[in-house]
Amino acid sequence: RTAAASAMTGRTPCLLLLLGIAQMAAAAPITYEIDPNHTHPMFEADHLDGLSTWRAIFRKTTGSVILDASASQGSVDILIDMSSVDFGHDKLNDIAVNSAAPPIFEAAKYPVAHYQGTLEQFVGGSPHAVVGRLTMHGVTRPVTLHIDSFKCMINPLTKREVCGAEASADLDRSEFGITVGKPYGFRMNVHLRIQVEAIRAD
Repeated sequence: RTAAASAMTGRTPCLLLLLGIAQMAAAAPITYEIDPNHTHPMFEADHLDGLSTWRAIFRKTTGSVILDASASQGSVDILIDMSSVDFGHDKLNDIAVNSAAPPIFEAAKYPVAHYQGTLEQFVGGSPHAVVGRLTMHGVTRPVTLHIDSFKCMINPLTKREVCGAEASADLDRSEFGITVGKPYGFRMNVHLRIQVEAIRAD
C-alpha cells in the first residue's frame, strides 16, 4: 500500500466513528423552550347564547417542547398564568381573575393552567396532534390539540433554531367547574387557538 492509502485506511475508522456520532446526535430528542413573546393561547366563548362572542388572550406562558422528528415522537409541558388573561376590557379582566362569586378563573386560588401531552400523528417529521391532559381550575381533563401548521427553521434575526405551530381545540368549560353564565343560557363550549414558538435550548 502507498503511504497515502495507509493514512486513508487509518483515518477511515475515525471518520466512521464521527459519522456515527453525528447521526446519533441528529436522531436525539431536542428540547425547545417556549418563547413567551411569541406564544399566546387564545379562546372564544359564548355570550348570552349567541348574542356575541367573548375573545381573550393569555399573555404569560412558559414551558418546553421535546421533539425527536426522526423517531416521530415528542412531548409538550406548558404552564399558563391565569392572571395574565386579557379580554380587552379591564372590568371583565378583574372579574375573570379575582371574582369568587360567580367564579370564572379564580386565579388567586388556581393561578396556573397546566397542559402536558405527547406529539402524535407525524407526517414527514411534523406532528399533527397533541394528545394530553389539561389541569385548570383544580380539574384535570383530557384535551387533544389539533396542529394546523408546524415549522422549524433558523430564525434569520437571532440565528437560532426555532419551531412554531398553530394549534386548536374545543372544550366544555363546565367540565372544569367554570359555569359562569350558564343559568342565563351561556353556551359552555370554548374554542381554543394557540400561537406558539419555541427556541432550541443550547
